[in-house]
Amino acid sequence: MISEARARWARTGRGGRYLLGTLMASTATLLAAPLLCVPSLAAPWAESHRRRAGALLGRPVEPRPRALRRDLTWLVTQVAIGLPAGALALLCLGNLLLTLVVTVGWWAFSPEDPPRLLLLDVPVDSWALALTGNVAQLLLLAVLAAVALPPLARAHARCCLAVLAPSPAERLAARVTELARTRADVLQAHGAELRRIERNLHDGPQARLVAIAIRLAVAGQSLPRDPEAAAALVRQAQAETEEAMTELRSVIRTIYPPVLADQGLVGALHTLATRAGVPTRIDVGELGEVPAAVEAVAYFTVTEALANIARHSGAAKAAVLVTRSGAVLSVEITDDGTGGADASRGSGLDGIRRRAAALDGTMKISSPPGGPTVLTVELPCA
Repeated sequence: MISEARARWARTGRGGRYLLGTLMASTATLLAAPLLCVPSLAAPWAESHRRRAGALLGRPVEPRPRALRRDLTWLVTQVAIGLPAGALALLCLGNLLLTLVVTVGWWAFSPEDPPRLLLLDVPVDSWALALTGNVAQLLLLAVLAAVALPPLARAHARCCLAVLAPSPAERLAARVTELARTRADVLQAHGAELRRIERNLHDGPQARLVAIAIRLAVAGQSLPRDPEAAAALVRQAQAETEEAMTELRSVIRTIYPPVLADQGLVGALHTLATRAGVPTRIDVGELGEVPAAVEAVAYFTVTEALANIARHSGAAKAAVLVTRSGAVLSVEITDDGTGGADASRGSGLDGIRRRAAALDGTMKISSPPGGPTVLTVELPCA
């Protein structure tokens, strides 16, 4: 019972603070209306209200495309409904405060002009009236605040989100823009990957194969007159062949790791953990059948993340959690390092983001200074 009452008063307090803030914001909107009609000012002002409304309702507020007409509509709506709602909250909470003051300090007022009970308009001129009438009035205002303010605040917040929500056409346009950007990133990454593979083949296996061909040609020419020298050249060519195969396997591993084909995603991740620079715990849920492309991105994500942790984080331990919810595969990597990771610096994190975006996936990172760091990649795998 006590906890329920505390929760109710906590909701009343949040609703009251929200509505009083709305009253101040509505007044500022009315006074600064000419300035707020400027797109560069209207958009952030509207966004601040969206974040306030989302915080009150406990809803995540996703970024939205700018729409001046909708922002201006919200400015009008804010003044039209924000002022009355905020004024009601001020009247209720202000009278609560005034009633408390009158209950305790009625005797300090002038006898010729005593304070009055707000609701009954009766002068307070005795402790009996202060402790009965004022307390009754205080309870009535408190009940009114508890009943009216939370739903009124939620109604205003829902109205805010509804008016400022992007239309289906704007959502579609934003989605098309995002897909176009993702496609450009994928094409750029694909071109860079092809150039890297070509460079690795040219500098590694191809150079060794040329050397092998030269040694075998020389061996063939020297075989009739110097069989021992020819045999030595053949042995050198054999050694070069083994090294070329090793380098070729290394190049192939960067395209699609053989460990995935041999052990599957679960086995490949456990193998990664044994080679990680920090002690790493691997937890994998029931994944079902996962497309090969998704497995490869998940594997490279964990590989890059663990390498970053070992090089930069100063962490003592790390953990990898892989789960699947419906058609979405989630990979979460955490560490207890120093934090401060930032994908905007063009590090390996940006590579992870681009790999995920190639499959229409997402990457999120939380890395406050001092840690911990939590990297989450979600990949559609229907």
